[in-house]
Amino acid sequence: MSTASNKIARRPFMAELLGHRGNSLIVTGLGSPSWDCSAAGDSDEYLYSWGGMGLAVPTALGVALAQPGRRVVCVTGDGEMLMGIGSLGVVADQAPANLAILVLDNESFGETGRQRGLTSSRTDIAAVAKGFGIPKTMTVTEQSTVPQLAELLFKTPGPVLAVAKIAITDDPWALPEKDGGAIAHRFRTALGVAKA
Repeated sequence: MSTASNKIARRPFMAELLGHRGNSLIVTGLGSPSWDCSAAGDSDEYLYSWGGMGLAVPTALGVALAQPGRRVVCVTGDGEMLMGIGSLGVVADQAPANLAILVLDNESFGETGRQRGLTSSRTDIAAVAKGFGIPKTMTVTEQSTVPQLAELLFKTPGPVLAVAKIAITDDPWALPEKDGGAIAHRFRTALGVAKA
């Protein structure tokens, strides 16, 4: 567990990081990860989640397996990752080379009142991922690490996982499309797999 934490301002960090995404597909988790990606610049190649806490990584895994020619990056939060922690075992077992996971870790349960989260003391998601068999992990605590993080997330053969220790902030909401059917349709259309 890194002793330095909660140093990164999430919105500028995500804007800079997503500037390196190239043609990667982005699958977001609930709440702030979706808002952060939307605030950085919405794209039809972003698959936002509005329900199903714990399903961001399994959804990204499914997209990665269905689209082996595209890089897929899952952006989720620490609470959602912990809720779906077993999905890391499936990711390691399936070992898609095109999948990367970014956990935005503010060490709190931000969507339910900012209660102290499990990663604020002993729980280390990057270490847990290694234990599941994900060979390459990284924990970052400074925005200056964006180039190295971008290399891991967008170019390094996967599966890979990174944890970014981010600040608790009061950023304005940047709500993307909220209709699940519309989100799925535009994503499928962007991939050229939408039904007529």
